[in-house]
Amino acid sequence: MSKANQRLSLGPIPKPDAVKLAITVSAELKAQLDAYAQVHARVHQAPADAVALIPHMLAAFMARDRTFRSMVRR
Repeated sequence: MSKANQRLSLGPIPKPDAVKLAITVSAELKAQLDAYAQVHARVHQAPADAVALIPHMLAAFMARDRTFRSMVRR
């Protein structure tokens, strides 16, 4: 598959300006996050790891949640 045909929901990762958070995930979810990070790094030709991707994945999820957005606006 050529790079032009490969598209992930999560785009390139911007420079961090973050607050540190600690979370606990299942071993299965950690493995999936690591696999996603490997694919993301390959598609975007830039190193990425699960820890760096998680905040952006959460932000993308929340941005697409119409119910959440409508409830926050109230």
